[in-house]
Amino acid sequence: MINTRRSAKLVALLTGSALVLAACATSEEPAGESEATTGGGAAPAASGAPDGGSDAVFTYAYEQEFFSYNNDTADTNASANAIVLNQIKRGFWYFGPDGSVVPDEEFGTFEVTSEEPLTVEYTFAEEAVWSDGEPIDCDDAVLAWAALSGKFPEFLPAGTTGYENQQAPACEDGDKTFTIVYDTPFGDYTSMYGAFVPAHIVEQNGGVEDIIAAVRAGDPAALSGAATFWNTGFNFNPGEYDPAVALSAGPYQVETWEATQSITLVANPEWWGEPPATEQVVIRYIAQDAQAQALQNGEVQAMDPQPSPDLLAQLEAIGDTVSVEPQDQYTYEHWDFNFAGPFADRNLREAFALCIPRQTMVDNLIKPLNPEANVLNSRYSFPFEEDYDAVVEASYADQSEQDIPAARALLEANGQTGTVLRLGHNANARRTQEAALIVEACGPNGAGFEVQDIGNANFFEPEGALNTGAYDVAQFAWSGSPLKSGSASTFQTGGGNNNGQYTNPQVDELVNQLNAETDPDAQTELVIQIETILWEDLATIPGFAFPGVLATTADAQGVEYNPTQSGLTWNMQEWTRSAE
Repeated sequence: MINTRRSAKLVALLTGSALVLAACATSEEPAGESEATTGGGAAPAASGAPDGGSDAVFTYAYEQEFFSYNNDTADTNASANAIVLNQIKRGFWYFGPDGSVVPDEEFGTFEVTSEEPLTVEYTFAEEAVWSDGEPIDCDDAVLAWAALSGKFPEFLPAGTTGYENQQAPACEDGDKTFTIVYDTPFGDYTSMYGAFVPAHIVEQNGGVEDIIAAVRAGDPAALSGAATFWNTGFNFNPGEYDPAVALSAGPYQVETWEATQSITLVANPEWWGEPPATEQVVIRYIAQDAQAQALQNGEVQAMDPQPSPDLLAQLEAIGDTVSVEPQDQYTYEHWDFNFAGPFADRNLREAFALCIPRQTMVDNLIKPLNPEANVLNSRYSFPFEEDYDAVVEASYADQSEQDIPAARALLEANGQTGTVLRLGHNANARRTQEAALIVEACGPNGAGFEVQDIGNANFFEPEGALNTGAYDVAQFAWSGSPLKSGSASTFQTGGGNNNGQYTNPQVDELVNQLNAETDPDAQTELVIQIETILWEDLATIPGFAFPGVLATTADAQGVEYNPTQSGLTWNMQEWTRSAE
């Protein structure tokens, strides 16, 4: 939900439970303007009001544009990709609307065949094929394991949690069944192998004749071409999706992509499961401030943006023609320190923690949407979860309660007044407001930092400040799930989500224990221990849990909110529009 080596866009729901960089609008256009003036673009001709039924077009408003088919790499895993891929890259499980892991029996089945050692047998559906007709089988599983296990450093996954504990899949070329044996237990084993990329495409483009043989030989040289293609070969410039490379293993496939405007998904004729309820779904890229107007105009049928008071007011003003439902979600705002720079000094981290106006942010930006909102004091648990109060009561100290005089005194005592603080973020409306509050509280007239607001629309891009380490404090959100293993690579040494290069051997060991634990009460105790250390170290500063909102038109059917990193398209294949 990192340094120059790679991006922070972590492994998402498609292959594991890890946090994913949350999508955020970058537009600063005023509310109420038409889409043509906000970068949303004209509606595709097919997206006018249909007659209803399975032939209707369903249009969904989203903020950030798709950019990679393989969202398992450290550079590409973001909700902007997952939103498109949820029903293109199916796997053995998905997050349900209550946040639970649900086996995807259309794609295949899995079962534990031994507890000691933990052994899981997976079986692809007999009819399962890629959209080019190639069977989905053993070689796809072997590639997934090789890429995500961390055994081959040429691959650059965003996280290896769970996979690093596994032995190579036991299967032969063409087998529909493969067996996974764990060297050490993994409590969230049900969240493994959530999606795949086509091994035969990687073989063809990576110069590897047989991926299974190459992996078993353990020869990095033989896999270097495959790894290079896996890392970057599925990335696309806007509008340049290649369906011969980015194949479908789900009910939809990409038909067209109009850069900066929309992606159109159509039914995959090779899909072996239940046909999608609507033949065509259009994902429109619309600035957040323009989405309510598009919904009111009937240009889109659903939206679930990051809400702001202004946006909620726009939606409520539309009236009975739309449904507006407040929601909870597993997404939280936070501030990450760059431990490769000046903020390796704990004094500076503490001074920032003391000056950051978390309560003011909640009061001004979040409570208008959720009157019950409070400052978030956990990185692992959310206020709507049963264990939150216990975790916070046992682990949280007062290091980040705002005390500007104490922050100023700390900087003065250490001769650090005037220390430059580069505050990085993507420049959407809410984050710009947050940054302004930090400049006021932590700047020269507050704590005494020299705060430089370096927020811009490219902050998350491969060459942006987050990926190159050109920041001191990063302000963004993680989107996750109830699975505690999802935070593993965020806080472990060298983890794909560990943007600021934080390291603590005690945390590393406790996270390993947490990943292996299956008992919820024991998990809570381990989370308390981890959180206590994270607060002592001031590794990161959580801010607030995001409120959610789902808004749909009266004719939208089958749309169900999902609070996890899956996002709204988790059940896109069930969306329809009723006849008027």
